[in-house]
Amino acid sequence: MPVKIRLARHGRKRYAYYHIVVADSRSPRDGKYIERVGSYNPNTNPATINLNFDKALEWLGKGAQPTDTARAILSYKGVMMKKHLLEGVKKGAFDEAEAEKRFNAWLADKEGKVQAKKDELAGVKASADKERLEQEAKINAERAEAITAAKAELAAEAEAAAKAAAAEAAGEEAPEAAEEASEEPAAE
Repeated sequence: MPVKIRLARHGRKRYAYYHIVVADSRSPRDGKYIERVGSYNPNTNPATINLNFDKALEWLGKGAQPTDTARAILSYKGVMMKKHLLEGVKKGAFDEAEAEKRFNAWLADKEGKVQAKKDELAGVKASADKERLEQEAKINAERAEAITAAKAELAAEAEAAAKAAAAEAAGEEAPEAAEEASEEPAAE
């Protein structure tokens, strides 16, 4: 029975996530499987991979062949590297302690790269948020200036209207006062 390590699709349309399964190569993609060894969610950045490292390594040791995508995921998590080092131990190239030391060095380097990418993504997000807030503050300041200018214009118009009304009222009172003044000297 040819055994494969492959992905089984789950999730909704256009938002898939995958189970990493060990299955008979003749079974359907989402059908019966022997064992589930992990999950893969490509919808996050970076992609989320949960993997039972020991089970995956055990199945590779038993001869299970990973598909191309599953091989990439296993390589990313270090299962393929560990398998390679264990084969070196079997051949006598180095001992198990040396293999463990090399694997831990590789794993530390890999974790450093992953953390650097996460930090870079967080920095890009933070700078984008900061830029967006600066643009919003600029737009708000422009709106505040426009509102202040509109209020000042309305106040100036109201003041001019009040002066005009006062002048008009004073203008109407002035002829009456002039008429009263002209009547008074005539009366004398």
